Order: sequence, then structure tokens, then C-alpha cells
Amino acid sequence: MQSLEFAIFLQFFVGLIAAVNPIGIMPIFVTLTAHMGSEERNKTAFTANIAVTVILTVSLLAGQFLLDMFSISLDSFRVAGGLLLLTIAFSMMSGKLGEDKQNKQEKSESASREQIGVVPLAMPLMAGPGAISSTIVYGSRFPGIPNTLGIAATIITFAFCCWLLFRAAPIIVRFLGQTGINVITRIMGLILAALGIEFIATGLRALFPGLS
Repeated sequence: MQSLEFAIFLQFFVGLIAAVNPIGIMPIFVTLTAHMGSEERNKTAFTANIAVTVILTVSLLAGQFLLDMFSISLDSFRVAGGLLLLTIAFSMMSGKLGEDKQNKQEKSESASREQIGVVPLAMPLMAGPGAISSTIVYGSRFPGIPNTLGIAATIITFAFCCWLLFRAAPIIVRFLGQTGINVITRIMGLILAALGIEFIATGLRALFPGLS
């Protein structure tokens, strides 16, 4: 039972990595914080990941309530979430960084804001629709206090890992270069596409039992 729960949390963790693509976001983070000193950049990274933790945890706790309020079945949300993940994945596999999560208008508006850790880094670049929908699906699919606490702990672990990555972002970006980052982005896109198809297949089998 414990190994099964660990596998669920590990799958959710890998899904978050694919949906958020923190390595692909790092060049954007470096660009947005280019005018900052080392201490201020680290503070921005900390703020962004605290905000991501709060956003995804609220999605985890309130997700099922929102589905019930709008009379949306979990399986319908799985199909919709899977299609959304596929859309993001196709964009990632074409080498587009952040364009699927932040449009030009949002980018121009956020340029004048001081608190870039929350907008646009945390929302919508990191805790975007893909990550939020994945969190709601896993929270609804595996209810119960132990599973909820485990998923919440996974979110915290993920945010901590992203914080460590962002602290080393300037070094990693220089080491990988744009080509290396594009390769990783495409690999993450492929994993995200597979996860999206899994969501869609599971939802369709439940909505249309004749397909199974």
C-alpha cells in the first residue's frame, strides 16, 4: 500500500515537472531579474515558489468543491485537463518557452510590476492551467487525508526543488545554453503529452464504458 502511494506521489511530482518545465522557465527568470542583485534575485525566487505552493495547495483543497459546484464530473475534467496538457505539450515540443502560459499583453503588463515573483513567475508561468488541472485531478482521484497530505508534501517538495534551481539559474543557463534548454523543453513536452493522453484515455473509458 505504501509503495502504491509513493508511486502516486512520484507520478504527480514528475507530472508537475513536465507541466511547469522549470528549466525552460529559467531563461525567463534570468531575464526578468537581470537588473537585480544576487540577494534580491534569491528573494524573488523564494517569493515565486511560496506563491506556487499556495496556489497549488488551494487548488488541491478546493478543486473537488469547484467541480461539485459546477456539476462537473471528475472524468469530464480529466478529458478537458488532458486536452489542455496536450496543447501545452505541443507548444513545448516546438521549442516555445513560456508563450503557451503568458501572452504578449500579460508580458507587457507584468514588466512594470515590482513583484514579479508572484506575477508573472508564479502565475501564470509556473502555476499555470496545466499544473492546476493536474493538481485538481490527482486530488479528486485520490481523496482522503493521507493522500491529500502526501500530495501537499509533494507540492512543497517540488517548490523547494524549483527554488534551488532558480538560485542557480544564471549558472545553469550559461552551462546549458539555449540549445540545451530547448532539448530539455522538448523532452518535458513529450512526457507532458503522454500524461495528457493518459488523462484523456482514463476519462473517456469512464464516460464511455463501451470503449474499454
